[in-house]
Amino acid sequence: MKELVRLRVRPSRDGTTFKYFLDFRDDTGIRRQVSLRHADKRKAERQRLLKEQELKIGITVPESMKLSQFVSDNLARTGGQIRESTREEYQLAMDDFIRVVGDVDYQRVAFQHGEWYRQACLDKGNSPATVTKKLRHLKRLFQLAVNRRQLDANPFRGLDMPKWSKKKVNVFKDEDCPRIIKAAQEFCQERDSRICLRWDLLILLALATGMRRSELLNCTWCDIDLDRRTIAVDPKKDTNATWRWEIKDTDRRVLPLTDTLVRMLSDHLNQQPEGNPYVLVPTTRYDYIQNLRQRGKWKYSDSRKKVVGNFGREFRKVLDRAGVRRGQFHDFRRTALTKWLAGGMRERDVMILAGHSSFATTHQFYLAVADDLVDRARAVSEKTESTDLLRSCCAPTDGPSEEKRPTSISPCQPCG
Repeated sequence: MKELVRLRVRPSRDGTTFKYFLDFRDDTGIRRQVSLRHADKRKAERQRLLKEQELKIGITVPESMKLSQFVSDNLARTGGQIRESTREEYQLAMDDFIRVVGDVDYQRVAFQHGEWYRQACLDKGNSPATVTKKLRHLKRLFQLAVNRRQLDANPFRGLDMPKWSKKKVNVFKDEDCPRIIKAAQEFCQERDSRICLRWDLLILLALATGMRRSELLNCTWCDIDLDRRTIAVDPKKDTNATWRWEIKDTDRRVLPLTDTLVRMLSDHLNQQPEGNPYVLVPTTRYDYIQNLRQRGKWKYSDSRKKVVGNFGREFRKVLDRAGVRRGQFHDFRRTALTKWLAGGMRERDVMILAGHSSFATTHQFYLAVADDLVDRARAVSEKTESTDLLRSCCAPTDGPSEEKRPTSISPCQPCG
């Protein structure tokens, strides 16, 4: 069995003597080194055994927890280190897991349970991507228990995730974007500016900056510097005027604005009534959210999902008016990042501007194939093929010696 406490030696500064110390991790997973202040090996070993027994007693307390208790205890220990939305996803994943395997003791969960759950989700009709997300949440919860020494090993370690063909990254075509922006302008003109979201401004900002929907809707006028032509992605504190909002991956960044956007934002600012610090949240909607906050009916997760009501439905109306049959708002971000890459920007620079935490995200979701890639490949193939054919058909063949060879040769059919 693995030792929880190790006995180690620490020599004195002059190297002539030494003392024993205990090396272990406490019940929170933090490494501790406690000096015993003596060099008696037998006494030190007894102290090591006592400390190990103490830790084991502490570890056996939560062994009787059911999965429903385990997830609550796990999230309570994690505290505010994860976002509220992530906590909800962990809880939902465990609730779903319990419905399949039962509310068993978390120490009894085995590798087979993960396999059963994976197949049950697929049989239920969950997409492979959804199943993968659920399994990763569960795996993370059990890994935290391993880190806290509540478990010896992660039962989901080595569990294969469902395989599926990666979806094609959908970006808007060059001819689609002007039609969508024009449709957005017409859509806004037909509605009350106090109620309707400035869809044209929102879309142009997404195409120019690659910002996420939540980042744009939680943007305040303090984030915009019209003189420097920049827009900052910064978290928001819970104040009388603003609600709490955190950046995904907690990555602050500053992005450039075009001259056109600077003019549009300046005009938009002059038309806004006082009291609303948000750039894109309509005044009526802002007042409604403030009322919810005063009544205690506004949660942190609402800052990501409910800043603007009926967002998806209205966006679909804009696309229908533009004659674009397929697309979602996040595709504007994909379009912006893809154009940056196609324009010659380095991948690391794109990753930083996009606020990605790793290169893998940039690769997996946004490195779309350029529309002219097939045409360029064909051109190279045809050029190579023609060159090879020319060399083949025009190469000298065995025939008369150079003295008897005709001075002029009529071209072959491919060359002619």
